[in-house]
Amino acid sequence: MLLLQYHNLLIQSILTERFTPDSQPVSIDQVISDFDNVTYHISTPESKTKILISLSIKCFNDLKKYGVEEVLEREYGPYIVSPPEVGYDFSMVVDLEQLPADIEVKEALIEKIALLKRNALAAPFERAFAQFDELAVEAAKSSLDLSVPEDSGADVMSIHYRDEESIFIKPSFDRVTVIFSTVFREETDRVFGKVFLQEFVDARRRAIQNAPQVLYSQKEPPLEIRSVPGLKTSDDIGFVTFVLFPRHITKDRRENCISHIQIFRDYFHYHIKCSKAYMHSRMRFRVADFLKVLNRAKPEVAEKERKTASGRRFGAR
Repeated sequence: MLLLQYHNLLIQSILTERFTPDSQPVSIDQVISDFDNVTYHISTPESKTKILISLSIKCFNDLKKYGVEEVLEREYGPYIVSPPEVGYDFSMVVDLEQLPADIEVKEALIEKIALLKRNALAAPFERAFAQFDELAVEAAKSSLDLSVPEDSGADVMSIHYRDEESIFIKPSFDRVTVIFSTVFREETDRVFGKVFLQEFVDARRRAIQNAPQVLYSQKEPPLEIRSVPGLKTSDDIGFVTFVLFPRHITKDRRENCISHIQIFRDYFHYHIKCSKAYMHSRMRFRVADFLKVLNRAKPEVAEKERKTASGRRFGAR
């Protein structure tokens, strides 16, 4: 089963409720915001039995260059609406009166719709893997190195999926390199990120030797993308490189590989935030402990007996 995030599960829950035979058609108008500047709109503008699902994604124009329209046609062909809803990049309509009778087919359709963002972002990866296959076949027929030179950006696919962050994919005859540019707004984020990524490197050395190679560089972009036009570099931007070798992208592993690697950025920054939250909670806990120790260390002040000038005690009757 492909990886589902919270937003996918929310869409799946809405559609599952509507696709139930006993469910009465109702009006829907719900906007769902996802990571990476992605927005879904689920509505019933024409009829309660026709559900319109629309997707807006910042990098859709980039994805068009790498075959996203062909991928979406393959996955959602009979349901696609053209032109899409105003303000969105892709739309599809599902008629509740024409749903497949088979329960498993219906569940597969719901899951496929929930994976709309994943399938759109899969287009450049699928093209990169196809180019890898072609280059590998050509390299096997010839002793010449047919890969693009390392300092060339001609073969690099760029997906600008966030305002200051991008994904770069470079296929070669013996590997596919995936590079994420990511922005660290705070110095603490940069420190946590470096520690977290070092664990990726160490895990491969210690136990998981078949894992993809992971490299991290700060400020200086990797050699594969240095000639990419408009590449953004600054002190706040780091680059995470995954090197996928043939064993990682075999035919039976490609779909799972695409599903996981495209959400790496969300996974990465989520763990940085969780690490900071844990550190803050431990700091608050230690401060509370220290305050208890200080309170216990305060000497008890004996109450001094007070008397008036005539010798009478205060409070005495």
